[in-house]
This record gives sequence, C-alpha cells and structure tokens, in this order.
Amino acid sequence: MPLLEVRNLKVHFPVKHGLFSRVREHVKAVDDVSLAIEPGETLGLVGESGCGKTTLGRAIIRLLEPTAGSVWLDGEDIAGLSSGELRARRRKLQMIFQDPYGSLNPRMTVGQIIGEAIDIHKLADSPAARQKRIDELLRGVGLDPSHSQRYPHEFSGGQRQRIGIARALAVEPKLIVCDEPVSALDVSVQAQIINLLRDLQAAKGLAYLFIAHDLAVVEHISRRVMVMYLGRVVELADSRTICREPAHPYTQALISAVPVVDPDSKRKRIVLPGDVPSPINPPGGCPFHPRCPVAEARCKTEVPALREIKPGHWAACHLAK
Repeated sequence: MPLLEVRNLKVHFPVKHGLFSRVREHVKAVDDVSLAIEPGETLGLVGESGCGKTTLGRAIIRLLEPTAGSVWLDGEDIAGLSSGELRARRRKLQMIFQDPYGSLNPRMTVGQIIGEAIDIHKLADSPAARQKRIDELLRGVGLDPSHSQRYPHEFSGGQRQRIGIARALAVEPKLIVCDEPVSALDVSVQAQIINLLRDLQAAKGLAYLFIAHDLAVVEHISRRVMVMYLGRVVELADSRTICREPAHPYTQALISAVPVVDPDSKRKRIVLPGDVPSPINPPGGCPFHPRCPVAEARCKTEVPALREIKPGHWAACHLAK
C-alpha cells in the first residue's frame, strides 16, 4: 500500500470582481492531480514557475485547503480532517520550505525553533531529554549542538536550510514535502543539501515529494519524476526514462533546456513560443496545444488522458507513443 496517495486533487482560488466582490472566476492552480508515493521513495515534481507545484505540495500537507479530491496518508483520508484531528497526523507529514531565510522565526533561537515541534507533540518527558533530542538533530544535519543558542541571522543560507531539515525531522516523519529546498542556495551548497537528504533517507527510511524546476537535481535524487503543466500532470515515469526518452513535447522542451557539459553535444534546443496561458481561462483541449510544436487539430478540442504508453511510463498526449 502506498504511504501517500493523492486522488483527483483540485485547488481552485476564487477571483473576485466588482463593488460587491463577487466571485466571477477561479484560478485553477491544481486541476485533477493524482499521485502515489511508496515508503522510502522519492517522487520528483517538476515544471516551470506557476504550474502548480508548490500549491500541490501545500495542499497535500493541508497548509492550503483542497477544493476537491482526497489525500490518503497511511490508508487514512486526511483531506477532510479537522485541525485538531490533523495535528496528530502531522507527525507523519512534514515540509521543508524553499526560502531558508523566511521560513525560520528570527526572534527564536535554533533550539526554540526545533524544540517547538517536540513540545507540541510532547516527545520529551524532561528538559534534559528535550535538549538531548535537539542536540542529536543538529548533529544529524551537520551542525554543532552549541548552535542551538544562536539565532537564524547568525547562519548562512545552507546552514539555515539544515536547521529547517532538523525541524522537519524533530517529529520523526514518514514523508517530507521538499518545496524547492535548494533553489535559493549556491550550487556548491546545493550538492551538500541534496547529499544530506539522501543520507537521511537511507538512514531513516524517509519518503520525499521533491519539488524543483531543475531537472538535473531531480534526476539525481528521485526514483520517479512527475511533470506538471498548467495545474495538470503531463508525464510520469522513472527518472532515467524522463531524462533520456521524454514522450510529452513539454517534457522534451524542458530536457532540451538543461545545460550540457559536453561541448560536442548535438542536443537541439526546443524553444517554446508564447507564454504559459492563464490558469483562470486555460485553453480548451490539451492545455499545452497553443505552444506545442507538433499539435494537431484534435489537440485543440480533445483533452488527452494520462495514459500508460509503456510499462511505468505515463503521458497526457494524443501523439505520445
């Protein structure tokens, strides 16, 4: 049984107009997305800015309320739980945020930041046990326990992200949603954080939903990769297949934009025309057809289903084989 299963999840934001602020339309940030993550697995989630990646991650962890659909964690639907009921389940499901500067309270010490979750879930029976747990978590992410008395502004971006990881680990979760955890860091620090996440996964059996826009990073850490466009899933396969044999034209364009070290590489860059359509009024048929270099007449009227074109390889494209 999957650790996490998302079924037909939708997140629509109302857009209000006029003197009386009436709802006239909706932003379809996430539109009928389904996914599953096995225990100990990393599922990569990629797509350009505005495609709904972060909204999906926040809806899964219930920082945003889903408009429709269900989120099953360990066989239980958590999408409809009250805030009180959800608090107990939050031990299994944590999040690492994109901004290591904005995600930590500047008025709290590192020890207070990490210890807050320990206090909420009553995971230590004495102050000494609490401090011991904080020290273990700091060592586990490569920081000195003496740092627990410092404040976030005293640390670099990479160190702050390690503190965020320690905070997520404090309640011993089974799944962590990683929302672009390295995009705000220098390249050398990115590699350190990625390797830390892999080591923690191996040691603790963690599962990750790893959200990013950098396919090279996603290929390195993920077993499977899901590609989103305009709130919908357009392709899903193992990371090697996605990067070597992409079937959807949008994925092919993303892969072509990844820098190649080999100067003699013959990879052809696919430049997509126009901009991403508005999620308020998405195009009919395939949402990608206005920018697709191989679109046919039926792509303008028929919505392609996400179908299995090869074992374990799914694509939402009429022409994918």
